[in-house]
Amino acid sequence: MILDGVLLDIDGTFVLSNDAHAQAWVEAFTAYDYKISFEQVRPLIGMGGDQIIPRFAPELNDKEGTGKQIADHRKKLILTKFGSHLAPAPGARELVQKLKEHGLHLMVASSATSEELELLLKVAQIDDLVHEATTSNDAEASKPQPDIIEAALSKAQLAPDRVIMLGDAPYDIEAASKAGVSVIAFRTGGFSDEKLAGAIAIYDDPAELVQHYHESPLNQSA
Repeated sequence: MILDGVLLDIDGTFVLSNDAHAQAWVEAFTAYDYKISFEQVRPLIGMGGDQIIPRFAPELNDKEGTGKQIADHRKKLILTKFGSHLAPAPGARELVQKLKEHGLHLMVASSATSEELELLLKVAQIDDLVHEATTSNDAEASKPQPDIIEAALSKAQLAPDRVIMLGDAPYDIEAASKAGVSVIAFRTGGFSDEKLAGAIAIYDDPAELVQHYHESPLNQSA
């Protein structure tokens, strides 16, 4: 396999943000009198609002009415309350630099909104290195559906069998698999190795992958 490009999930992968997203969902639902716990929503982080909202309020969706208000409130909390407390995953910038040095085409494949993604890329300290992205605006359904992965492949004009995705959640692996893309997973999202079992390799964080780059599946571009 010759590797042409790498798809990048950002939340939980390059930014340690999953706990913040879970707390934002708890507060957003609570603001509209829906009671959910952190423990209930945390295992679902990695999905988009179109997947999460109906799990707790089947009568709602993220496109209209109260469901959209909850989704918008969660986004506001990330941008105005939690964003300033987020930290990059260890080795985030170093890994992206190495990928670029190896001539790989980089494309963000994220369920985040464009406003959130702008913030996240800055937190990850890679906003000057990555310039192509697909967001929730580019897909009908979020992960674990393959829409975002397929949109990223199309936008970058990359073949699925010549790409690897970097992700942190089982939903990244499921979505990528449906699109024919292999995934390298990081434990930065807080998911167990059992949950990440569909990945072709698992590392603690981007820093560990940088350390072992030459024996990793990414070292296939030559």
